[in-house]
Amino acid sequence: MSKASRRRVKDKWRLKEWYDIYTPPYFGEMNVSSIPCADPSKLIGRVVENTLYDITGDFSHQSIKLYFLVIKVEGTKASTLLKGHEYSADYLRSLVRRGTGRIDCIYAVTTKDKFTTRISTVAFTRSRIKSSQEHAIRAVMRNAIEEKAKNLNYDQLCHEMILGSAAKAGIGSDIYNLAKKITPLRHVGVRKSKLISFPIKLMSKTEKGVKEAPPKAS
Repeated sequence: MSKASRRRVKDKWRLKEWYDIYTPPYFGEMNVSSIPCADPSKLIGRVVENTLYDITGDFSHQSIKLYFLVIKVEGTKASTLLKGHEYSADYLRSLVRRGTGRIDCIYAVTTKDKFTTRISTVAFTRSRIKSSQEHAIRAVMRNAIEEKAKNLNYDQLCHEMILGSAAKAGIGSDIYNLAKKITPLRHVGVRKSKLISFPIKLMSKTEKGVKEAPPKAS
């Protein structure tokens, strides 16, 4: 590399400033990452990946991945909301057993505060089941998700999906308590979620003015 090229690269880095990425208030508003950027408006829409372990400090939560979407920058602080989460592939594979059943339900719901998210629940039975039992459990899953979304804001729903599941409560627990009457279960949980859209009123204030956060989370 020529001296001129090295000088240009160095100058680009001089223009960049470090921005701290914070989780939403419903995840403790913790500083989980730092990103260098020359233009803070370009941080809007960036996604930062962490694990639930990074938030709780509980080693058993390493299997849950979290994705935070940057929606606002004020000074050097970037605020986020939860774009989604998922079980790690290794953890999901570890739940599979021979001679047992797996039921999946993927359903999109809209919360009280107009956040639309796609929720994927999974249940593992202790033995193989009939198709009628599978349909009944899937109906329980769908009804539980609908009921939660209808009565909760998005931040509350996030607790129910992730923090609640980690604490043996929330959506997974509700489904388990109802579905176990149909057949014995080994595990029930929200294995994945993805934010589809959110209110456009969520604004981003940057050093260069105000910029709207994208209403779509894709």
